[in-house]
Amino acid sequence: MPDLATDRLLLRRFTEADAPFLLDLHARPEVMRWIGTGAVQADPAQAVARAARYAALDHPVRGIWAIEDRDGGALLGTLLLKDLPASAAPLAADDPAPRDAPEDGETEIGWHLHPDAWGRGVATEAARRVLAHAAERGLTRVLAVTNPANAPSQAVCRRIGMRLLGRTHGYYDKECALFRIDLADRADAPGGRIRRTA
Repeated sequence: MPDLATDRLLLRRFTEADAPFLLDLHARPEVMRWIGTGAVQADPAQAVARAARYAALDHPVRGIWAIEDRDGGALLGTLLLKDLPASAAPLAADDPAPRDAPEDGETEIGWHLHPDAWGRGVATEAARRVLAHAAERGLTRVLAVTNPANAPSQAVCRRIGMRLLGRTHGYYDKECALFRIDLADRADAPGGRIRRTA
């Protein structure tokens, strides 16, 4: 998993020394209300295990990066590009989830930011860099799923060129808003453009 950089950010592999940041991030109700069950995780041992798990990831394309401010080194959050787990139940006929999943499964992009980083364009900047990396490594499409009420993350999805497909029950065994980007359509792709939809 390579380090990736932007003008303001370094996206790097987590280390076990990042456990206190992960503990702080996942103990915040305002962050966790959008993630999984919404339960805060305030156990230091869980944070150490999470940091070790993230640090051990070694894939040429996918990963979970620490987002670090290049000016001062403060950690701002996480950026993930990972396998998207399908729901156990079969899809309804009108569910917008793609039926043509790649052989190795769908890939999800997502972000979890510390509240101090909210409203500064950090998620957008980091996600654009990771999408460029994904395209360079041969991925052709990436999905994002959000809580249907998570308007800030949905705004990031739109800013990075993703289009809303609708609501799905196809992932995580729950209802999610589903976004997709075909990586050749990125504005920074050769001849690429961003298709914006509501």
